[in-house]
Amino acid sequence: MKNVIQAVKGTRDFYPEQMAVRNWLYGIFREVSESFGYQEYEAPILESLELYAAKSGEELVMEQAYVFEDRGGSKIALRPELTPSLARMIAQKQNQLNFPVRWWSFGPFWRYERPQKGRTREFFQWNVDLLGIDSPEADAENVAVLAAFLEKTGLKADQVTIQVNDRRLMEEQFDKFDIPKGKRTSVYSWVDRRDKMPPDDWEAYGKEAGLNSKQLANMKSMLEDKLLWKQSQTLKRFFAASEAIGLNRYITFDPETVRGLQYYTGTVFEAWEIGGKIKRSILGGGRYDNLLQDVGGAPLPATGFAMGDVVITLVLQEYGLIPESIYQSKADLLVTVFDENQVGESLRLASELRSNGLKVSCYLEAAKIDKQIKFADRGGIPWVVFQGPDEIQSGSLKVKSLKTGEQKSIPRAAFIPEMIKLLASDNS
Repeated sequence: MKNVIQAVKGTRDFYPEQMAVRNWLYGIFREVSESFGYQEYEAPILESLELYAAKSGEELVMEQAYVFEDRGGSKIALRPELTPSLARMIAQKQNQLNFPVRWWSFGPFWRYERPQKGRTREFFQWNVDLLGIDSPEADAENVAVLAAFLEKTGLKADQVTIQVNDRRLMEEQFDKFDIPKGKRTSVYSWVDRRDKMPPDDWEAYGKEAGLNSKQLANMKSMLEDKLLWKQSQTLKRFFAASEAIGLNRYITFDPETVRGLQYYTGTVFEAWEIGGKIKRSILGGGRYDNLLQDVGGAPLPATGFAMGDVVITLVLQEYGLIPESIYQSKADLLVTVFDENQVGESLRLASELRSNGLKVSCYLEAAKIDKQIKFADRGGIPWVVFQGPDEIQSGSLKVKSLKTGEQKSIPRAAFIPEMIKLLASDNS
């Protein structure tokens, strides 16, 4: 193995088993997104560094993204996220689009991070955004898409929760506590780290962020107040809308949820695994009303979230919610090859079956029948078809179910409709 070239650090090989999980997730993302009227879109994998720098600053992007110069000397980045691309696409056709815009996407992204469990440098991400409506009800619908996904996968509210807050409510509290505007970015960062640091270290970090003893005490008291949301008309409307949609059991208020990215302007939320061993954030999102202006567009209200595939896959595995059926072969049956003289007959039969809508694998070479049956069994192919000299002479085909071991001969002329019935019976 030492001579085999290894995959690039932080990337993943998607063997059929892993690809089955990715495609299964993609299917649920599509089903849930479309059930709320969202349309699928895609953006380039390569974008100019300028696009990301407009949101986060060039220094931060250079540290986190894969950046290179193209042959023309322009700085290009492999996309580390999709929201800036979305904003650029909306800005380019802002006068032509039918608002509100509901868009979703699922594709690959790259960030130059330290690989660890639950975090890779290459990952796939589900993005769901609603643009053109400035209301708590829009935020509630966006969060409901996420909650509907959790429900669809079988995750329960005591296993995963969506924690919601509002940056405007936090700003009101900061005003009340006389926290200067210039220190608030550091204070948000301090709040965001509460669950990531020992209590004494966290308090010391708060003082380093510029909080005096009184402000520190006020902030700690505020962060313990789970009814603080009732002081916000926005959050009161948000939770009323969530209840009307019917997925509010997944959603809770949490004053510690502030989100680190500075472009959030209102409602913010994170989903967390809380019932098992993982105990970590699954995704984040919120309202970002200013981003379109940063990339040259006109002001436009927007709300959205993004979820990577790595952590949610770990969570679903933790609870045994990835169906075994997704790993089964995509072929309905295997056409065996009796001997070298029968290869052509087997190929013709396989082609005829495919033309009638069946998914068919052909063994392609003469081999012992036991070996061919073993191949089908290991590959999850449920039916095996035999076409030897005896079958050809009698005008029939022999078929065997690898699930039950049952074997039967079927007249050649009736084989296709009979096989369709057998497969339908298997799936019923």
